[in-house]
Amino acid sequence: MTNPCPCESGKSYQTCCELLHKGLAAPSAEALMRSRYTAFVFKLEAYLLSTWHSTTRPATLNLAEDPPTKWLGLQIKHAENTSETTAIVEFVARYKIAGKAERLHETSQFERINGHWYYLAGEFNH
Repeated sequence: MTNPCPCESGKSYQTCCELLHKGLAAPSAEALMRSRYTAFVFKLEAYLLSTWHSTTRPATLNLAEDPPTKWLGLQIKHAENTSETTAIVEFVARYKIAGKAERLHETSQFERINGHWYYLAGEFNH
């Protein structure tokens, strides 16, 4: 595999998140979560905004202005459809800023609208 996908699915980027980044609808909330993590790795701000629920989406993300972040990995701890149109995904994303290791442990809520999953909100787990 030449380019493993940053989302750690075990697939290549070309057969995994790149397809979603190019417009394919995510088949599940977990797939959308993985593609959003990979979008942070590659600073794909337009993709992140387009997959964010319209009721909670920020106007901009300004990823270029954030301190340089080195994304180290993603672990999906739990993914569950909570209804026909809602789901949750618990994950841990590891990263470094200025050489300091950090981790983001979050349970994210997703909603499916017209066949497309959207990130709605997240709650930090401590």
